[in-house]
Amino acid sequence: MTLKDELEQALQTLKKNEQYRQIPTLAHDGCYVVYQGKRLLNIASNDYLGLGSDSKLQRAFFEQVDKLSDTHYPKMSATSSRLLTGDDTQLQALELEMQAWYQTAVCQEDASNSPSSPSNLSKPKSVLVFNSGYHANIGILPALTALPIKTLVLADKLVHASIIDGLRLSQNKTVGYRRYRHNDYAHLARLIEQADDDIRRIIIVTESVFSMDGDRADLQQLVQIKAQDARIELYVDEAHAIGVLGETGLGLAEETQTLGQIDYLVGTFGKAFASVGAYIMCDETIKRWLVNHMRSLIFSTALPPINHAWTRFVLAKMPSLTPARTHLALLSTELSEAIARKHSTSAASSAYASPIVPYILGDNARTLAKAQQLQAAGFYALPIRPPTVPANSARIRLVMNAKLTYDDCERLIQQL
Repeated sequence: MTLKDELEQALQTLKKNEQYRQIPTLAHDGCYVVYQGKRLLNIASNDYLGLGSDSKLQRAFFEQVDKLSDTHYPKMSATSSRLLTGDDTQLQALELEMQAWYQTAVCQEDASNSPSSPSNLSKPKSVLVFNSGYHANIGILPALTALPIKTLVLADKLVHASIIDGLRLSQNKTVGYRRYRHNDYAHLARLIEQADDDIRRIIIVTESVFSMDGDRADLQQLVQIKAQDARIELYVDEAHAIGVLGETGLGLAEETQTLGQIDYLVGTFGKAFASVGAYIMCDETIKRWLVNHMRSLIFSTALPPINHAWTRFVLAKMPSLTPARTHLALLSTELSEAIARKHSTSAASSAYASPIVPYILGDNARTLAKAQQLQAAGFYALPIRPPTVPANSARIRLVMNAKLTYDDCERLIQQL
């Protein structure tokens, strides 16, 4: 049997197990996609604020850019890595503006602490921008653990695949990692207690909003755990919270007033920002270390300056998008409560977690059939199956966005 034959046989096994993936051929039309000749309402995208489908906003951006001189017009390619000639004024400005966004929020956080609270005066953070969330997570963790210091990394069981890949790349003679049960902080505490005496660093890694379940980490509890052991550092990926949560959209850390206690605050621009790229907010010394040791930064061509200009344009509007965030929260809560009532999965709760609402069906074939039913009813809904999610937890990942209406949400609920 040739290699090609073995690959084909393995692909047929994926098809038999209802795990075969294909890239769909789509066209986009505002909040809709055109798929197989049908115009379907998009409830699968991570465009949480609906900015990616906002053609009026995009026209306003290009009108602003067109006013610039040829010298200052953002280029369409960086043509090299940042350490060569790929750095640009747009990227430099973006990092400074992100840094100012953080500083404004953390100063408000510090000011709101009551006198009885522990001192929470926060040091400024520097910002470093990357090409994507995947670039960030596979590069930051190996760089952070490059020093020959005995380190234990403890990661939530349901962290994103990019974090898992970063953890695997981090393993060496002085670095090991373990996974604690999802949001089980008693289990996390036991793993910390079991850490060898010669462990000098413990890095706790979590998402703030989990990409497949849509639930939240308890950042305040993690901060309390950190306060009990000087070896602990917190690494929080806000990919699905940035733009969505917090008074100004800075994420769950802003909402829970834990910004100043998180060592490595990571996020992306490819979701609520409707752009591309990622970032870390960290100590200036850490930033300089990453510039020297983060391979996915050093050896990647930087993103085009025009993309950074668009991200800056969106960033300037982000604090004013509170009405969109409020509408998004109401839609998401209505959907999640409807699913809870319909399937008696839990008592209906008004607590808002995120725009990601998992409709868990368990069986792969049943999940595929439900996705097809929803598509026939006019909704672009996609099945999520193992190994993306744990075995027997196949689901439709329903995603609300701020451009949807209550009527859209009600029509969807009727199809569930």
